[in-house]
Amino acid sequence: MSFTILARGISGGTGSGELLTSSEAISFLSGVDPETGVIIESGHPLEGKSVEGKVLAFPYGKGSTVGSYVIYALRKNGKAPSAIINIEAETIIAVGAIIADIPMVDKPEKPIDEIPEGSFVTVNGDSGEIIIE
Repeated sequence: MSFTILARGISGGTGSGELLTSSEAISFLSGVDPETGVIIESGHPLEGKSVEGKVLAFPYGKGSTVGSYVIYALRKNGKAPSAIINIEAETIIAVGAIIADIPMVDKPEKPIDEIPEGSFVTVNGDSGEIIIE
């Protein structure tokens, strides 16, 4: 049984994958290795986990504007998430998703942390839909 959560589309397209959720913000500059896709920020709840091919859900981004280019580098290296869900999009993550062609939504109508980690999720950045299988 699947269900849909409505959200606001930020970056168009559709991406699917296993849900990887963080309750904490993510800094892509010095927080995610653009060569491997692994979160390297010391003490982060997702430290040591890869974002590659995942639907990455986190509250919002933090850090330098260079983080947008790290997201782009992840795409160029084949290590990017398949989609991004934020509670509140901010410029760094939104620009990164747009230039890297990663579907992105924010402001989901229901809390994402209620979706079990590892669920298969599809994000449609054009329609603003999050579909949970």
